[in-house]
Amino acid sequence: MKHIIYLITILTMITWVSGTPDVNGAEIEGIHFEDSYESEGIRLKIRGAGLLRYLGVIKAYVGALYLEEKRSTDDVLSDKPKRLEVEYFHALKGEDFGVTTNKMIAKNTDAQTLQRIRPQIDYHNSLYEDVQPGDRYSLTYIPGRGTALALNGKTKGIIKGADFASALFSMWLGKFPMNKPFKDQLLGIK
Repeated sequence: MKHIIYLITILTMITWVSGTPDVNGAEIEGIHFEDSYESEGIRLKIRGAGLLRYLGVIKAYVGALYLEEKRSTDDVLSDKPKRLEVEYFHALKGEDFGVTTNKMIAKNTDAQTLQRIRPQIDYHNSLYEDVQPGDRYSLTYIPGRGTALALNGKTKGIIKGADFASALFSMWLGKFPMNKPFKDQLLGIK
């Protein structure tokens, strides 16, 4: 019985902290995400937002996913524009981002693709900096241009390739995401 009550409490907490997009964007844990994002004539609308908890209890970060307005989430990793914003609650070392990126891309990508995009992954990982609470990373993929990594609105670099973008976004949105409840919140599936 204690386990059932615990499970219900956890599920209630996950639902309670899930951000629901509206005309003003989304707010999770006091962090605001805008309703839309525009770049190079492409307008992306917030699809979902949520809170990722480390080990189920520690608030790690909040994030929001932006897609073209009427686009299905079935092909979220395809060669279509997308944006992910993540704001952190704790200080993290830049080098730790690379370790996690390597691990999660390897879980979601076949060996041949992984080998082919290794140079892009290494370049991407070299761009990461240490973050403090309140810092926000964003990844914005524009077909034909690449994936821009930005910290607090300042672009750190742009990495070419639709296959790289698909592998990178798979960390949160792939078959084996970092956190399934967070993936569902980003996709607007609660």
